[in-house]
Amino acid sequence: MITEHLQHKLSLLPDKPGCYIMKDEAGSILYVGKAKVLKNRVRSYFHGAHDLKTTRLVSHIRDFEFIVTDSEKEALLLEINLIKLHRPPYNIMFMDDKSYPYIEVTGTNPVAVRRTRRLTNRTSQYFGPYPNSSSAMEIVRLINRIFPIRKCRTLQKQVCLYYHMHQCLGPCVKKIPDEEDAAVRRQIIRFLKGDAADILQDLQRQRDAFSMDLQFERAAQVQTQIESLQHVMEKQTIDFADRTDRDVFGWYEDKGYLSIYGLILREGKLLERTLSVSPVYGDSQEEFESFILQYYQHNIVPREILVPQHTDVQGLQETLGAKTHVRIPLRGDKKKLADMAAENARTAHEQKFQLAYKKDKELAEANSGLSRVFGKPVHTVELFDNSHLQGSENVSGLVVFRDGTPDKSQYRHYKLDTYRSDLDSMKEVLYRRYFRLQQQEKAMPDLLLVDGGLLQVQAAVQIRQELGINLTIGGLVKDDRHSTRGLLLEDGTEVPLDRKEPLFFLLTRMQDEVHRFAISYHRSRRTKAMTRSVLDKVPGIGPARKQELQKRFKSMKRMKAASLEELEEVLPRDVARRLMEKFAGMAEGEAGSSGNRPADVRVEDAAGDMEAELAALADELALLDAQDAPYAASDGDGEADADDADASQAVPAKDAGRKSPADAGMVE
Repeated sequence: MITEHLQHKLSLLPDKPGCYIMKDEAGSILYVGKAKVLKNRVRSYFHGAHDLKTTRLVSHIRDFEFIVTDSEKEALLLEINLIKLHRPPYNIMFMDDKSYPYIEVTGTNPVAVRRTRRLTNRTSQYFGPYPNSSSAMEIVRLINRIFPIRKCRTLQKQVCLYYHMHQCLGPCVKKIPDEEDAAVRRQIIRFLKGDAADILQDLQRQRDAFSMDLQFERAAQVQTQIESLQHVMEKQTIDFADRTDRDVFGWYEDKGYLSIYGLILREGKLLERTLSVSPVYGDSQEEFESFILQYYQHNIVPREILVPQHTDVQGLQETLGAKTHVRIPLRGDKKKLADMAAENARTAHEQKFQLAYKKDKELAEANSGLSRVFGKPVHTVELFDNSHLQGSENVSGLVVFRDGTPDKSQYRHYKLDTYRSDLDSMKEVLYRRYFRLQQQEKAMPDLLLVDGGLLQVQAAVQIRQELGINLTIGGLVKDDRHSTRGLLLEDGTEVPLDRKEPLFFLLTRMQDEVHRFAISYHRSRRTKAMTRSVLDKVPGIGPARKQELQKRFKSMKRMKAASLEELEEVLPRDVARRLMEKFAGMAEGEAGSSGNRPADVRVEDAAGDMEAELAALADELALLDAQDAPYAASDGDGEADADDADASQAVPAKDAGRKSPADAGMVE
């Protein structure tokens, strides 16, 4: 049933081109599309019969917006920019917004060859793209074996093993003549353009020469290079005499899924193939054209692009620019190439459709099962996990799933207060998360899943009551083998899980993901803590100045012994003075801690300090048990801006006796 609000907005749609934005109940963007006539296209979603996936999309739509443009071209460009900005879950996204890798041949002496996704160096030449990343790596490895080029990113002070294996000319110890370096670069470029026959003959002559000189190990090395080169050359089954860079695309749609197949030709030779299979919710032809434009936002546009019939060639041509030609081939070899792309799209669709359909079906069953257990529609699920090492580097991670799929843009990291217990850490991070959502008037998730039994669920319920928010809470109960056994409701009822059902696998994926996210953050912080130096604690000293200090003084001992004037040769006066004060404070602390006192006195003092610390900890734990209030929230959670770092929220009166996260100086 269409709501009165939607009926009113449908009546306001104009007979003009533009973009439309579909939103759900929380105001989140579900889908972005373009239309030649906005009135006809948007109304079609709410009238007539649709397939299962489009029906599911329409069931979530509670509102929509539209933007009128002057032309279809403007609508196409606006659609691409809106998709890139908002990343709607129902739009076809190319490569998760990542570009394909390229092979870079540097223009500097000595020449180097590496795999890259950034096409920023104007002196380098780039070859690709390579949709199969392993293919790019294989070719880079082969080039590094065949040609004696620089392997390391930073030149060392002495030659390495590659030099002794005759795979590097040793630019770290001697200057390579420009003529010799340029000759090697030309050979590499010829090889990447597909002209490898001469290189193969040279390698065969080298192999024979080594064999005649009884250098069989060297001959075997060259033979391995020959076999690798022949393997690469065998893959180049298509070869056009015009040696033009061109991309060829075809698509096939059936049962609500769209398959797009691409052939990438460089210098007339087939370089790679690419395939995308995605559910489609709009017009398949327009989705295909949107995919093409997204693809070339991240990749080099070739001289020629071949597309199937009925494609908006003029719109693509105007959008991509005059340096490329978008064509629909009608006869000849180019028509055969376009037909090959379309046929491969159909064949791949038939092969992969069942797998994609099964995956979507199981995900829909799992989401329905979760909604059944909690008696309400569940679309957004949040999970937290804590990680620490004996209380040090205490952190937490938040992951968000929307309709069973990770929404990584909403993931958050949290630095937590001094470790007391896992339960206290959980209460702290829950308070901070939902206090912030409440303050910013953002929508709460449909479900919060806590890792644990009734005690953890009750702790989460306590936080909810303190904040006065509407939030459904459940627990993930584990068995003796630490495997998920069932779902725990707020009233203590345990719902068992069938290990063969999709819901069990979905919840397991959620648990694995939140654990991975939290522990990876903890490890990164622990690694940084292990390599942290006193220089990191001095304001005004960053990585660059730290490197200059280390280069100037060679050791921390010399740095501590330096005068203020010597430090000012590297640092500004105020920063040098702060560093001197830091060193002076460290010296006083070391003198005060050791002094000239007998060892047994120092041991007694240490024992007394430990007893006092334990007594203070016992008093603090008693105070925590006596108080029945959550932690106050700091202003920052993983989504805070840098400008908010010093802000803090008011602490509830009942929490006045407990140190808040903001007072503890936590930064998220």
